[in-house]
Amino acid sequence: MPMDDLLAEIRACEHCAEQLPLGSNPVVRASSSARLMIIGQAPGTRVHKTGIPWNDPSGDRLRQWLNLDSEQFYDESQIAIMPMGFCYPGKGKSGDLPPRKECAPLWHPSLLSQMPNVQLTLLIGQYSQKYYLEDHYKTLTERVQQWAACREGFIPLPHPSPRNQLWLKRNPWFEDEVVPMLQQRVAALLSD
Repeated sequence: MPMDDLLAEIRACEHCAEQLPLGSNPVVRASSSARLMIIGQAPGTRVHKTGIPWNDPSGDRLRQWLNLDSEQFYDESQIAIMPMGFCYPGKGKSGDLPPRKECAPLWHPSLLSQMPNVQLTLLIGQYSQKYYLEDHYKTLTERVQQWAACREGFIPLPHPSPRNQLWLKRNPWFEDEVVPMLQQRVAALLSD
């Protein structure tokens, strides 16, 4: 199936609409020429309303980590953005609910098969890391610290949410060591 048809099918998905508090509004950006893949958790309410991924304070921080402006970040010819759950999952006790489990097995294989040029995948948060990385790390912190030992072509990152401010304060090595490496890798990849 051509990429445009696949994206249209995903964006029209109603697979679990009855379980979603705001209904379905799958959010995804992709093209067959993309070289960088960003796999996050699930859209929040602002992203659900606008249909623009990472269109919130978390996205602002992510763009800072990557040293990209909005124009670069949203250039689908270079960067694909796909969450583990494509629609807003609802509110939980301490933030949004986890991504719906149906989305990744339903849509990721088809999307990834249409993107042969992806050379680097950023796995943001525990859900994408547990899905894509087979490892023995007990925590996200251990996994991010050992990013170099992860599956080739993948870099695990904490979620850039303002709610993770305490994690960032407790782990200054992330912004001192991982972020500069990440910026260098992304700049090299997108300038080729």
